[in-house]
Amino acid sequence: MIRRFLEKELLELISDRPAVALVGPRQVGKTTLVRSLTPQLPGEPIYLDLESNQDINRLQEPELYLTDRQDKLVIVDEVQRMPELFPLLRSLIDRHRVAGRFVLLGSASPHLLQQSSESLAGRIAYLELQPLIWPEVRGQVTYQQHWLRGGYPDVLLAPSDRLANRRMNDFIQAYVERDLPALGLGASPARVRTLLSMLVSVHANLLNTSELSRSLGLSVPTVQSYLDFLENAFLIRRLAPYFVNLTKRLVKTPKLYLRDSGMFHTLAAIDSIDVLTGSLYIGSSWEGYVIQQVLASLSYDTQAYFYRTADGSELDLVLVRGGEPIIGIEIKYTNAPKLSRGNYIASRDLGDIPLLVITPSAEDFRLSEQVQICSLSTIWQHLIPFKVISSWLTE
Repeated sequence: MIRRFLEKELLELISDRPAVALVGPRQVGKTTLVRSLTPQLPGEPIYLDLESNQDINRLQEPELYLTDRQDKLVIVDEVQRMPELFPLLRSLIDRHRVAGRFVLLGSASPHLLQQSSESLAGRIAYLELQPLIWPEVRGQVTYQQHWLRGGYPDVLLAPSDRLANRRMNDFIQAYVERDLPALGLGASPARVRTLLSMLVSVHANLLNTSELSRSLGLSVPTVQSYLDFLENAFLIRRLAPYFVNLTKRLVKTPKLYLRDSGMFHTLAAIDSIDVLTGSLYIGSSWEGYVIQQVLASLSYDTQAYFYRTADGSELDLVLVRGGEPIIGIEIKYTNAPKLSRGNYIASRDLGDIPLLVITPSAEDFRLSEQVQICSLSTIWQHLIPFKVISSWLTE
């Protein structure tokens, strides 16, 4: 069992809210996390898996079943499979509003988010469980293994890179052919797999939806709807640009990332560190990997953007809290990084914010008063003073 830094926050929310939704993609460890916390949960929680016919039968009369157990914490796994539960849960909570009534686990369903946000507003807290990040697995695998294989537990902990690649291939196939259609995506599995493969070349670059639509032979609105679904399913991320100086010609197009580096590498036919280090994708792969590590550990009140202008001023990440830029981040796949003039101009545009340059394994040092060089292993200690990462990660 790998301890997740999110577990303390999950326990805190359960003790504070009537309902907590733990969402995230399949096989990311939601069920494992909640089951591991059972000894710390109040009473004897009731666990219902809506992929089990036996548990579905228990809910033939859901109002009667849940009312009889109103003093118990009820954990409902794969809750998106029974969206009609949400209005009932609202009614049950309003009749007996106490903390720790329901924990809802959902496998990356837009329907889950829509139904619960409409029916349980003000009664529910959301928590996203992302693939394992480096601080959670440091000491168990090398960062190269984590980067190559990604953060899905079953893939990351495979006995070899070859088996890890095979497991991720099987995961993608099952997700595309079974899970995504079951969650509501109407596109054919072959078309979705083609789209995912095409996103390899878009990864860490500005998104050109028109170009994707031409390549797929689909309309721009159709491609946009597929991308919306994949993002809601937590498989891709569209990173928005930060707007601060309206007199500049700012880039307004989002950048796109495949969230999990292991999925990116499998789609790009990269199955070993040797292949990765010789790949044309190594720079974009490293950027996407580091961005996932940082964004997965941000506090709930911190937002992330990138910054780019037409004259070449840019930063890979800008972390914003309370509407104000706090720190800029540049990601370099080299242990002897250099910043461009455009990086310094971007910092000045954003109010002379400090810059953090993240490398694979360079020794920490200050390039200047404003610029801190660090390695993957020391990112978090440099972000702690800015209060942009989850407090649970710092304990």
